[in-house]
Amino acid sequence: MRGVQHNEPEQLATIFKALAHPVRIAILDLLRYGEECVCHMEATLGKRQAYISQQLAILRAAQIITDRRDGMNIFYRVVRPEIYALLDAARAVNSLPMSVPPPIRRESCPCPKCTPVVAVAD
Repeated sequence: MRGVQHNEPEQLATIFKALAHPVRIAILDLLRYGEECVCHMEATLGKRQAYISQQLAILRAAQIITDRRDGMNIFYRVVRPEIYALLDAARAVNSLPMSVPPPIRRESCPCPKCTPVVAVAD
């Protein structure tokens, strides 16, 4: 019989700790359909950028998300999509809807996805 890895419970706890916050779950729901920038998360969630960055740091430390810089914007995406199976299972256990609507583009968000740059003719 194979022995259990000694650090396995700690690894699992890290994942569950990262998921144990409503804003981090909301962030993951925003990222379900693709990458998003911090400014879009700020506009959508109604939270300050510093607060969202703290939550993103926890998700990044748990190796659930990663980021990339594009000019002035930082975009985040999920690198462990199997995390959604855990979130969906938690929704099922709590008899919550399984589908999460795609993110809404916000007028108050200055990111390129929400306010695309329009080329000006000379």
